[in-house]
Amino acid sequence: MVQRTGNKDKINHFTHIYFLGIGGIGVSALARYALVRGYQVAGYDRTPSAITDALIKEEVYISFTDDLATIPEAFRDPIHTLVVYTPAVPKDNRIMQFFVDGGFQIVKRAQMLGEITRQMTSLCISGTHGKTTTSTLLAHLLYQSEIGCNAFLGGISRNYGTNILLQPESNLVVVEADEFDRSFHQLTPTMAVITAADPDHLDIYGTPEAYREAFEVFTSLIKKGGVLLMKKGVPVTPRVQDGVKCYTYAVQDKADFYADNIQVGEGTIHFDFHTPTGLTLEHLKLGVPVWVNIENATAALAIAWLNGVSESELRLGMASFQGCLRRFNMLLNTPKVTLIDDYAHHPEELRASITSVQRVFPDRTFVAIFQPHLYSRTRDLLDGFVEVLSMVENVILLPIYPAREQPIEGVSSALILDRLTSQNKLLCQKEELVHTIEARVRQSAPDEKLVFLTLGAGDIDRLLPDITKVLSKQTE
Repeated sequence: MVQRTGNKDKINHFTHIYFLGIGGIGVSALARYALVRGYQVAGYDRTPSAITDALIKEEVYISFTDDLATIPEAFRDPIHTLVVYTPAVPKDNRIMQFFVDGGFQIVKRAQMLGEITRQMTSLCISGTHGKTTTSTLLAHLLYQSEIGCNAFLGGISRNYGTNILLQPESNLVVVEADEFDRSFHQLTPTMAVITAADPDHLDIYGTPEAYREAFEVFTSLIKKGGVLLMKKGVPVTPRVQDGVKCYTYAVQDKADFYADNIQVGEGTIHFDFHTPTGLTLEHLKLGVPVWVNIENATAALAIAWLNGVSESELRLGMASFQGCLRRFNMLLNTPKVTLIDDYAHHPEELRASITSVQRVFPDRTFVAIFQPHLYSRTRDLLDGFVEVLSMVENVILLPIYPAREQPIEGVSSALILDRLTSQNKLLCQKEELVHTIEARVRQSAPDEKLVFLTLGAGDIDRLLPDITKVLSKQTE
């Protein structure tokens, strides 16, 4: 555990921090924070990525093997080195075992993040889905205003090309509050948002009831005098301390904060934003014109407004928001072919993404390409995946991306495939996907317009450069 002095965790006496799982979104943000704060930083990850490439360019030493010889000499001293890890790192990892056996102080990523939230005015965004876009939009609204902020995000902001924003003069910090492994219970929010509580991570929580209870515990951690903002209808009963103000938000439904008068046309979305005081911001332009982002924007606007961002700054920030990488990114859009990528990996996330595509491109042939994430999630939410993917006539499934899990007997993508009612469906190996997409375009009718939507939280994004290249050639 972290050493404590009074009520504050003390990590400041360390000079070196070693990060296990440094290529992850959350851990890499903390690594960058540590660099800015003057710590010496090194780490381990299983595979190279764009994130690890960027850290290496910032002179962070990273090993991609758990060979103990790769640990730099300067990080072998438990007196000066703190170890931060993500639960995704296997317990039998040899580097982890070295630090455990050596008596090093070892903390989870969430514990380090929790210490930061205790020292600052923290705005923590939680929820089964929507939290990455909402937190990134909130950070953008604050960062481009006179208020300013720091931020630890669960995705790469396309406005800033990073998952961390640092403004040392600001005491505000935006944090994506991750419910996996109950990590968000380490946080101490000043203001908290709950976007959704649809059951997930049942390998951790066991039951939907236990999952929702974790959000109730999260509400009890909000500082006295703070704020809780929940989407209207979320099945969570707050357990807030005295003095915490509770608000709701909604889209096309009355709530404390809500959006209505939604206008969609010519690739744009505008809407009106209403506050509890009667103030209305009319005809706001949504920077990333996707229907589901109206809901995310309403929550972000509410928290930004509560923190003093002006009407003109809210309007400019909304219009200039560019979104997050792997959150409904349009990678190619020609008269013949459109390619969109989205991180969706829960049935309700898939529903939001698929529905948004169908609204924007109602007259095109739609092909959904889904890589399931985790054996346990596929097993536990099978009915939901089947129901949502059956909304699409053309479905391509990839094998399950295991992430931290070992295979579960009898659980595979074939479970989904066999029950789909889609007109055209197939199971495709990852190495065959680019060729399969190329063949689908070649077989299309001369006047047929195609939309390909890649979905999943695994490594399907590694194929996107080749997919984009092939589709671009097909439309030349």
